Amino acid sequence: MRRKNRNLLNHIHPLTRVYGLLTILIFTACNSSFTPKPNGYFKIDFPEKAYKKFDTTGYPYAFEYPVYANVVKDSTFFGDATENPWWINIEFPQFNGRVYISYKEIGPNRFDTLVKHAFVLTGKHSAKAYSIDDSLMITPNGVHGMFFSVGGDVATANQFYLTDSTRHFLRGAMYFDATPNADSLGIVNAFILQDVRHLINSFRWKK
Repeated sequence: MRRKNRNLLNHIHPLTRVYGLLTILIFTACNSSFTPKPNGYFKIDFPEKAYKKFDTTGYPYAFEYPVYANVVKDSTFFGDATENPWWINIEFPQFNGRVYISYKEIGPNRFDTLVKHAFVLTGKHSAKAYSIDDSLMITPNGVHGMFFSVGGDVATANQFYLTDSTRHFLRGAMYFDATPNADSLGIVNAFILQDVRHLINSFRWKK
């Protein structure tokens, strides 16, 4: 009987040592410190800044826009026909972004109503925004307007309107075809924002 017990113990001891080592390794791994890596984003090669004119016959406005963007006529607004034929989109295919441009005539539309509507549209993002800053503008061509900067994970971080207060009212909003994320879109947003400011500063009414 003693011999059998001795043989049994000889078989158990190696297994016990293995389980003991595994237990130590598991507890050591669980108690070791872990430092998560920060989120990484793809490197973006931005094109060189260069601009060309949008001065199409029949349109009441003209401006300069980037050579790496396309101007596309917009014929619908949320499924409905646009109010007039002078609505356009400035598309940035490399960045999956666009600037929506809508135009309204003052007269058929009240000026104060158009301004109020611009503020309402910007305010729709207030639920996810941590800030909304508005700034009055007077461009080198004497065009007046307002620029809105919306902070946070919102669909459009930059909006504006331009007007002469008597005949013309134009509104612009920059969007990206991506999940709103201020961190990942920040560098692209800053790059296109320069183009939006150039558009505004080169903007003029034609009639």
